[in-house]
Amino acid sequence: MTLLNEVSQPIETANGLPNPLYTDPAVYAEESRRLLLGNWSGIAFEGDVPEAGDVYPVELAGIPLIVVRGRDAQVRVFENVCRHRGMVLVQEPGKARQGMRCPYHSWTYDLNGRLVATPLVGGPDANHHPCIDKPELGLLEVPSHTYLGVVYANVSGNAAPFEERHSKLMKRWQEFNQPLFFDGSASEFTLDVACNWKLAVENYCEAYHLPWIHPDLNSYSRIEDHYNIVEPGAYSGQGTTVFNPTRSEDGRMLDTFTDLREAWWNGQAEYIVLYPNVLAGVHRDHIFAMLLLPQGVDHTIERVGIFYASERAASEDFADLRTVNARQWRLVFDEDIQVVEGMQRGRKAPHFDGGRFSPAMDAATHCFHAWVADSLGEADILR
Repeated sequence: MTLLNEVSQPIETANGLPNPLYTDPAVYAEESRRLLLGNWSGIAFEGDVPEAGDVYPVELAGIPLIVVRGRDAQVRVFENVCRHRGMVLVQEPGKARQGMRCPYHSWTYDLNGRLVATPLVGGPDANHHPCIDKPELGLLEVPSHTYLGVVYANVSGNAAPFEERHSKLMKRWQEFNQPLFFDGSASEFTLDVACNWKLAVENYCEAYHLPWIHPDLNSYSRIEDHYNIVEPGAYSGQGTTVFNPTRSEDGRMLDTFTDLREAWWNGQAEYIVLYPNVLAGVHRDHIFAMLLLPQGVDHTIERVGIFYASERAASEDFADLRTVNARQWRLVFDEDIQVVEGMQRGRKAPHFDGGRFSPAMDAATHCFHAWVADSLGEADILR
């Protein structure tokens, strides 16, 4: 018998995830191994490495990783450690024009992760040694995939291929599989939130809270305009039948994606969580993604990037509209902070049993809870 048996029940009788899933460091460590490192987790934006030679270090559940754009334009992910003594290889985002050089003993790797230089490894006058086999000592590559502007990594290497894992979502959103344009200044922001990462997922999944937490948003995209989206084991979220594109005072609007179904995407927008940690939203004129980067059991960095449909929309001519769009989303996500931090504090109540679900309003949240429960169901630490 585990603490999670009640979570996987039908929504009418299910409990939510119990307190240890939000407060216990030992549970957090097991959850990180299974959920974050064992699945396709979002770690960076493709726009973090726009050009060949760009490198971007990041940590996922404490694991040091590096995102690299190769000279073949491909994005790859490696463990960010030198194969010599395990030193973190790349400390800051930037260019690796001469390769990635370890700051400890100067072992150097090319953009494909190959070990290309081992200075003085054979002594003061020798850069080679017969026991140092360079082809066998390249950086350890992590399976990765880029989708709608986000770089995903499967650190364990055990997950099904990304295209298989998210085939239904990729079909649902196939019209948005187009080139994206990223303005890293006006269209990116980061939030530092005192909550467990799963609370950010739960809050994003549902529209139930709109009238009370987002009154301005609810004034035009009302709670009754929303619908649930549920795909057990893969993703869940919500959609709205009312989306108003950003418009300037003189009537200018951002370019829209090409070949969209006008009858559907003219006023529609959808907001889905790709399990475990990417919150994505698609609209006729922009896409956004929020990467949830857990820093501990009760601390999460939320990194938001907004992507546009054309080079023109990402140009200086439309900087004002991009700024307004980013400001509007920043306001919405700022309003959510009080909620997720309040729920985190509430999880210290010793007799709270995980709560109940509204069958009408909480289907997407229950879907996520059930996935977590199923993924952790055999964890001894939860017995």
